[in-house]
Amino acid sequence: MSDIWKLSIGTSKGKEFVNLYFNESRFRYWSGKAIGIKLKTSENAELLRSAFELKLLEGWKPEKRTAQKKPKPVVDASFLSQVEAGLIKTLEGNYSYHHKRDARWVHRELAKFFKEKGLTNLSCDKFKQQHLEDFVYQSKWSNRTQKNVVTTLKCITKGEIHERFKRIKTKRTKSTLHKPIKDVTSLLTDLKHFNQNLYLTCLLTYGCLLRPHQEIRLLRWEDIDLEKGLIALSGSRNKSGRNRIVPIPPFVKKELTSFKEQEQGLIFSNQGSPYSKDYFSVLWKRFKENSIVELDGITLYSFRHTGAINVFEKTGSLLKLQQVMGHSTMQVSLTYLRGLEIQQLDVNDLPDL
Repeated sequence: MSDIWKLSIGTSKGKEFVNLYFNESRFRYWSGKAIGIKLKTSENAELLRSAFELKLLEGWKPEKRTAQKKPKPVVDASFLSQVEAGLIKTLEGNYSYHHKRDARWVHRELAKFFKEKGLTNLSCDKFKQQHLEDFVYQSKWSNRTQKNVVTTLKCITKGEIHERFKRIKTKRTKSTLHKPIKDVTSLLTDLKHFNQNLYLTCLLTYGCLLRPHQEIRLLRWEDIDLEKGLIALSGSRNKSGRNRIVPIPPFVKKELTSFKEQEQGLIFSNQGSPYSKDYFSVLWKRFKENSIVELDGITLYSFRHTGAINVFEKTGSLLKLQQVMGHSTMQVSLTYLRGLEIQQLDVNDLPDL
């Protein structure tokens, strides 16, 4: 028997909520926590309703809340050694280079702070929450850095230690709006005259929405099927961990065809080995220094942001954006949209006289 459900937006005491009837049971949601999305109805009720609809179509089912047992505190080792154990598992796991880098840095800062305060060997049961707050709320760190420290520590810990970091509240940072590139064609033309490798990277970042420093830098000719017009990457080759197939637009296919000089191996290769992780960043920095165009705030990822805006404005589909961007979850796509300069209203939606 197939599930029967109906979604709508209701109101209670002046506050909107997502109203779900599922197999004759009623559920109310004021946020997307149940489907793993950080979005409240007070922010955008219609967008949250659409997110629930997509999850239901994917097979998600609502569950009634059940009381969860609190994890027992770890008392047989020092607090710092437990965090270190979580770090080791993270470094051994299939995580991105940047996540592992941040985890190492945060653990190093935590160990240094503990040593200065004489807390290195203090056990978990004797450790005070104030010690952690003193570490996070250091004046040398901005609000954004403090938030990133807490987020990273929550990722590499579990149990009681994880709960301790969850209780730390950081100040909300102001959102940064990623500006799209106004004239992509002209900028790409300048890049083509400056450096062929950088030009092709920016073209792939914009046209195929690939990530420059990992996916494109390590891209191989065998990943590309010019006849079918597709780029295929396995889960181990991209950030989401899922297999990713990306169509190649005609203007990108044309450049790839003329750029191709070998039948296999890396597209961008230094005598058979991939260039360093900073290769394209250094090239971009040199280009900005020599360019007569104002490029403040524009990075390599601005080409991906601009491409994403183009896709969403053409399709209006959150699901298609998630698929083409290679995002692991819908929450990532929603977060991405919040940071982009996407027009939310049409001029016809505004008041008139």
